[in-house]
Amino acid sequence: MHPAKGQSLIQGRILKSLISFAFPVLLALFLQAMYGAADLIIVGQFANTYEQSSVASGSQLLNMITMIITSLTMGVTVFVGDCIGSGNREKAGQGVGTGIAIFAVLAVVVTALVVPFSDGLAAFMHAPAEAFAQTSGYVRICGMGTVFITAYNVLGAIFRGIGDSKTPLITVAIACVINIFGDLLLVAGFGMGAAGAAIATVSAQAISVVFSLYFIRKKKLPFDFSREYIRFDGPSLKKILLVGVPIALQEMLVQFSFLFIQVVVNSMGVAESAAVGVAEKVCVFLMLVASAYMQSISAFVAQNNGAGRFDRSRKALFYGIETALLAGLIMGTFAFFGGSMLASIFTSEGPVIAYAHSYLKAYAIDCLLTAILFCFVGYFNGCGKTVFVMVQGVVGAFCVRIPAVFLMSRMEGATLFHIGLGTPISSVAQILLCVLAYRYYQAKLPKQQAYKQAAR
Repeated sequence: MHPAKGQSLIQGRILKSLISFAFPVLLALFLQAMYGAADLIIVGQFANTYEQSSVASGSQLLNMITMIITSLTMGVTVFVGDCIGSGNREKAGQGVGTGIAIFAVLAVVVTALVVPFSDGLAAFMHAPAEAFAQTSGYVRICGMGTVFITAYNVLGAIFRGIGDSKTPLITVAIACVINIFGDLLLVAGFGMGAAGAAIATVSAQAISVVFSLYFIRKKKLPFDFSREYIRFDGPSLKKILLVGVPIALQEMLVQFSFLFIQVVVNSMGVAESAAVGVAEKVCVFLMLVASAYMQSISAFVAQNNGAGRFDRSRKALFYGIETALLAGLIMGTFAFFGGSMLASIFTSEGPVIAYAHSYLKAYAIDCLLTAILFCFVGYFNGCGKTVFVMVQGVVGAFCVRIPAVFLMSRMEGATLFHIGLGTPISSVAQILLCVLAYRYYQAKLPKQQAYKQAAR
């Protein structure tokens, strides 16, 4: 069997290797953003504000679930990357099998919690009365597709762990095209509103999983695998969960803080509710480069640490920060001065566009801060320091963002700009924690290097 291309992450020029790996990840994230934005754009152009508000609120909840699943799969990515970097084929295959078993159970549990209780979830989000039924329906239908969301993310984690960022790009491109076509057919063509958008989303996810399975069967893999590996292997389970669970808990709490923003704004009115939904979709695009580096640096660092190349891991972090900052400056400027134009892509409603631009002005500041924060998070994930990642996320979400949003919302004459400021304020606190943690872990690095060399 030929070696996988992913092993080149431990060789060659660092910046070139990192960018070559990150670029397909960036394109895949862009298509995922388009995939998620298509519902809101098409519903905004071909349905009413109530339908758009329901998609905004419902997609915020489903995004939280998806991000938790994606974060948990990071345990598989790091585990597989580390095994491949150290040349342990059998152990990597056992990790893949264990990952499949974990997420099969998770998919069943999430579906059982979301689908029957969609009304309660809509009430929890304070969905506006005019959009309550549509919000519940959107959540219920998308919840039925949890198994496909889970399967896609597990397969993507495996691909990233072996250093293949191109195959996930292809599968998400297929899903994006199918989702857009489905939205146009069901929402614009048949006037099904939020329910049509949800059906298109689930259908696209299912088809993307089929293609992912096809590609992985055709690919020469750098690990041993058979059906017997699909079980809970104790050592693999422990290591995957030690990495994945803290990341997932951190992401859950962070996403909950953003859901809290949606809940606060839902109480302000339908237009404001739709505006935050629109602005959050725009923000996904603004943060694409930083998000791509977070995923790419994790895989890069996991493989290089597995091979004992700690110097390459450290340099990759700072190369990532430098290049992400440049992109953040461009995106932040665009958001601050062109927020109305960006929001108008999603809706033609004047008040919604104005409210969304106000919210985006706060996020313009966060474009620079996220460039630094996400690279640090990717580095710590790749190093397996996920407990710290969880801690800094909890501090940012619960000790800073939620209190800031609550206090801002209580101000007389508070606008969405003031509420949006809670995010950059929390990013500053998280960056400070990351810098302190980096200095602490670097001081302990010589002992880690000695341990790795002895293990090899």
